[in-house]
Amino acid sequence: MNKDILKRILKYTEKYKAHVFGSFIAAILSVTSSLIGPILIGKSIDHMIGIGAVDFRSLFKTLIILALIYAIGNLFVWLLTYLTNWISYQTVNDMRHQLFDKISTLPLKFYDTHPHGDTISHFINDIDAISDGMLHGISTLLTAVVTIVGAIGFMLYISPIMTIVVLFSAPASFLMARFIANRSQQMFKAQARNLGKLNDYVEEIISGQKVVKAFNYEDRSFKEFKKINNTLHSSGLKSQFYGSLSGPTTRLINNITYSTIGVIGSTLVILGKITVGDISSFLIYSNLFAKPFNDITGILTQIQSAIASAQRIFYIIDMPSERPDAKDAINIKHSQGKINFNNVTFSYNPQRPLITDFNLNVRSGTRIAIVGKTGAGKTTLVNLLMRFYDIDNGSISIDGIDIRNITRDSLRSSFGMVLQDTWLFSGTIRDNISYGNPNATDKEIITASKSAAAHNFIKSLPNGYNTLISDAGGNLSQGQKQLLTIARVMLVDPPMLILDEATSNIDTRTEIHIQKAFLKMVEGRTSFVIAHRLSTIREADLILVMDNGNIVESGTHNQLLKNGGYYERLYNSQFIPA
Repeated sequence: MNKDILKRILKYTEKYKAHVFGSFIAAILSVTSSLIGPILIGKSIDHMIGIGAVDFRSLFKTLIILALIYAIGNLFVWLLTYLTNWISYQTVNDMRHQLFDKISTLPLKFYDTHPHGDTISHFINDIDAISDGMLHGISTLLTAVVTIVGAIGFMLYISPIMTIVVLFSAPASFLMARFIANRSQQMFKAQARNLGKLNDYVEEIISGQKVVKAFNYEDRSFKEFKKINNTLHSSGLKSQFYGSLSGPTTRLINNITYSTIGVIGSTLVILGKITVGDISSFLIYSNLFAKPFNDITGILTQIQSAIASAQRIFYIIDMPSERPDAKDAINIKHSQGKINFNNVTFSYNPQRPLITDFNLNVRSGTRIAIVGKTGAGKTTLVNLLMRFYDIDNGSISIDGIDIRNITRDSLRSSFGMVLQDTWLFSGTIRDNISYGNPNATDKEIITASKSAAAHNFIKSLPNGYNTLISDAGGNLSQGQKQLLTIARVMLVDPPMLILDEATSNIDTRTEIHIQKAFLKMVEGRTSFVIAHRLSTIREADLILVMDNGNIVESGTHNQLLKNGGYYERLYNSQFIPA
């Protein structure tokens, strides 16, 4: 599994082959300087011992050569660092783009079933973990390969016997590091999951601070935060502890090898097989040979964390996207608004059916009101009509065309949608109103705002239509935000409308103005109005009363009151005191 993840991460670097090649060359040249130095030091030692006195001129000359070599080497170390930084950040930049592009293609079900804070964690914490892992991993692995090969070559040149001893220690270090890595990988996965949970909880509490304070939930929220945070602390402590064991264990093996080489080298000097300078050089090379293994084990925790984070990201990337439009899908531009539901069956959970054999024929220009208790299926009907969810069986058609044969863009552009939950983005009020029609003129924006009864409050703001909205509209009241979303739809001027509790956050006086604006806007348009305030739907051409995903009553307001059924009881519960 880890190999597959690493391959997928490295695949992002394929289009940066020139930078990868440059990094490899820089690694070779930087390591070469560290490999040439020890042999010069060994020769100098032998020369000084042989003549019985210190030749300061030769020593000074050697020092100058070493300084020059190491200066050039450090220059290439800087180049290697620069290139690996560029590769790492460019790679995670591409990965973040792909992730964002992916979530825009995922069906609405993903957002309904996945915590938003955890999704945000993918873009920040997980991507940063991959960046850190690549940043340290690439340079370490490149220099490791060159150093190991070069050190082995110089060690064989000095003493094949001692080289064999050093080479035997390498598998022991590798196996020990691999053993620890396999045991700690699950702990890093748990750490990444717990970090996502913490982000989700913090995002949830911060966004709901008014409710938290209103219900004096501060202490309980802190206890819950502390519980999640302690779980993260525990999993993080375990993963870091077990991951860090690889460094000391491999260093222990290297130190044993170092001592063994000293004993064998001294014996060979006594036997006249090698010189004292050769021992000095060999010991340096043995350290250089062991250093890459120590470095790799030192960054093993970061690599494991990167792999765990990459698995979370690739899990999202590998999710099936929203079913693409058919190749021969139709673009509808001027819909007449004739809608038919034919034997529609749908459920969010196959074990719990919601809508079964649902039928509805809506004539063009009809105002349809949908009422019913919570969970009756009112909003689900709208989700199916907009293809936020696809039906299980049956068909939904607009102007006789199955909506599955219509492009999603043109289908959704045919509807203007005002929801109970308002959504505004950081920007000016003008930008928010023109969200669906970026090319709208100021005159058109003002006209739409006046129709939505929003113009007066907008002009009272410090900068009018250029007022910046901060924190998703935190500087506006809930009612003002809803007026802006209504103005946004009025500006688009769509052929069909969906109003899902569109006036629920507006005062009664403003609601009267909005209702007048809606009546003007729905003239000649097919519209669906979901409402709990039954006073807002008296003028509807047809009222559908839903229960458990099916229509239990239908008719005009007066007809339903005369029937003395579910609607009458619901209406009387709102307007007649018990």
